[in-house]
Amino acid sequence: MGKLHKAILGTAATFAAMALSAPAVLASAPAVTPAPASATPTQHPRNIIFVLVDDLRFDGMGFLNPAVHTPNIDRLAREGAYFPNGVTTSSLCSPSRATILTGMTARNHGVVDNNNSSEDGLTYFPGYLHQAGYQTAFIGKWHMGNDTDAPRPGFDKWISFKGQGHYYPTGDLPPAAVAAGQVNMLNIDGKEVPQKGYITDELTDYAMNWLERERDPKKPFFLYLSHKAVHSDPLPPPRYAHQYDATRFELPASAANTPENYKGKPRWVYDQRNTWHGIDFFYNSDMKMTEYLKYYFATLSAVDDSLGRILAYLRKHHLEKDTLVVFTSDNGFQIGDHGLIDKRTAYEASVRVPLVMWEPGTVPSGTVNRGRVRGLDFAPTFLNAAGISQMPAQFEGQNAWPLITGAIKPAEWKPTDFIYEYYWEWTFPETPTTFAITRGNLKYIQYHGVYDREELYDVAADPTEMHNLIDDPKHLGDKITLRAALYADLANKQGKHAIPFTARQSIGAVRRNRNGTGAAPFPEEWLVEPNQRDRLDDILPDSQAKQDAHAAGHPFVNSPTVDQQLKDIPEK
Repeated sequence: MGKLHKAILGTAATFAAMALSAPAVLASAPAVTPAPASATPTQHPRNIIFVLVDDLRFDGMGFLNPAVHTPNIDRLAREGAYFPNGVTTSSLCSPSRATILTGMTARNHGVVDNNNSSEDGLTYFPGYLHQAGYQTAFIGKWHMGNDTDAPRPGFDKWISFKGQGHYYPTGDLPPAAVAAGQVNMLNIDGKEVPQKGYITDELTDYAMNWLERERDPKKPFFLYLSHKAVHSDPLPPPRYAHQYDATRFELPASAANTPENYKGKPRWVYDQRNTWHGIDFFYNSDMKMTEYLKYYFATLSAVDDSLGRILAYLRKHHLEKDTLVVFTSDNGFQIGDHGLIDKRTAYEASVRVPLVMWEPGTVPSGTVNRGRVRGLDFAPTFLNAAGISQMPAQFEGQNAWPLITGAIKPAEWKPTDFIYEYYWEWTFPETPTTFAITRGNLKYIQYHGVYDREELYDVAADPTEMHNLIDDPKHLGDKITLRAALYADLANKQGKHAIPFTARQSIGAVRRNRNGTGAAPFPEEWLVEPNQRDRLDDILPDSQAKQDAHAAGHPFVNSPTVDQQLKDIPEK
């Protein structure tokens, strides 16, 4: 990893925030009612530490992947509960973070991409905790809506930065600016302060200082520690620069460019293989994903160190049984799954997130809890865990606290349909607007505004989503039912079905490797001879009758062309 070492020393991170700079206008939190003390399962209201990382793959932890070293995350799973069905309703930084903080879906909170969505009128759940007597702190990456690091309502302590932030103090700055002594800045309680060191360590230093010296020890606390790591381009601290030099990471089998891997897949998936978010040309470089993962997991090691410091603090101050620790990611991360990298899609590696919870004596230890928990569910869950009985009317998620504590067994947990929404971004136009619904074991995916396939998977029998069942006659009823349910669930709070978008400012990341893979062919079953008498059947609603007609080799509705119709008219 010689190149990695040079990158660290030179702070050559290549990504900068793409959002516009504008002030946020936010609503105050409406009043909520704290529950009586008897409603809380501990003698004092529990503390909550919510640790959010960026772009961490669902299985990117040592207890699931022996090639990865994460002893403190592993400890949380060993002494707490691992939730393999943690998911995000929008697999993209800003929409996902807005959903976590507001308890609302993207179609309702309106933060639909990473560009310039507005935060106007939004209320964040920590404000309700603050009203209930909690001290609250936000430390780290906000990156939601407009590109401002200004303090938001509901937090006693605020430490953040604009956009994606930077791993190192001079990261992403031009050489002339570095030579002039310029460094990246943090916003601390409304004041600009220079970044001094490696971002994960520095954010943890601020978090520890708040825990140890700044907060009122007589009050319960909520700490939201939001790391930049492991977002691209991941740069680890020098102490981990060579941690994975000798490690060989494996890619998913579906990363290979084979006919079997693309059978039944939409055309856009193959077309994306040779793009910014495709395995062959990811981030428009010739780096191999097996090498990139060395940077990625070495960067995660600093996050694991951060968790270790937090756990040591809780133990030292006898707060272990009074503090809920939640570790998760804003979205998943594809490392070649179906030839794709990054997130945005409705595929499992994109929507599934790592999720571990820990509170000795409250969260059952050493358990694998298969109940589904969405980012949408965090707001009502945390309020309930804090003893707040009245949920805000705008919350759309479920209170998962009974599931987390074991009061409801996973087999008895009845989650609502898992609705997924991603809206096309002009900055990264490779991925279309994507809607999906998961009900039971079936996941149905449709795309808006593109000439392409739908998808249907049995994710229990086919967890890597290799067998598209959309045209399987046995699943006709499922397809029809899930289409209708998805449409109904995608209505916003005004009852409308609208596709939001933000102002375009450039061509976006459209480059392709000149010598790379080309475009996908259209599905063979779409290729027909002209003048077919069933030519209108594809635009008529699917039904058993239509399927039966086609199985018998007949048109469902006889639709001859105009010249055929003239021939069919008998002469006088």
